[in-house]
Amino acid sequence: MVFVAWQLLRTRYQRSHIALLGQHLANMQLERHMETLTQGYTRAIHEKDEGRQLQVLETFAQTESAVAAQLRSLAEAMQKESEPDTSMVVLPMCLPYAERFLPSVTRDFRKLLHIHAAGLRHVVDNEGGWDLKTRAYHLSAELYLFQHSCHWYCKSRGVANARLMLRHQVQHQKALESVSAVTRTAYQQWLDGTAGR
Repeated sequence: MVFVAWQLLRTRYQRSHIALLGQHLANMQLERHMETLTQGYTRAIHEKDEGRQLQVLETFAQTESAVAAQLRSLAEAMQKESEPDTSMVVLPMCLPYAERFLPSVTRDFRKLLHIHAAGLRHVVDNEGGWDLKTRAYHLSAELYLFQHSCHWYCKSRGVANARLMLRHQVQHQKALESVSAVTRTAYQQWLDGTAGR
């Protein structure tokens, strides 16, 4: 009975997170743009001719800008939600309503979205001065890490890790190491609970 009650509580909690994020994503094309980019970058990498690689990468400029703009819009829209509704547990498994009785193991998804939005914009604007292939590499990692964060918020950290590995054959740590330093530093501070101190 305890196990059944736990399962029901966990399912209800996760559904509330899925519904909240889904509500904000409903009028955006963020997921479709992300899929276009991740598939397009993979295709470009497998082009044998370097000139063709660069040509393919150049075609994604408009989609990259759209993703950066919509991610910023998502971060701003989620800012209007309450902290209890945007809390996520840093432990590998879902711990329903931990923000009420164990806030030290929770982090704010709203802050994480701002980190992703700023980091993605940094790479899209190529503030690091990378060549097209290196920039695409960092952009892919930014998108993977953002997708991981969404799965983490909706389900759990463990599920997000598994989905990242299953869908993209990338471990979370590798994705974190491959994003820009701007994203990585802010993300690590958020994870450690030192962001904004």
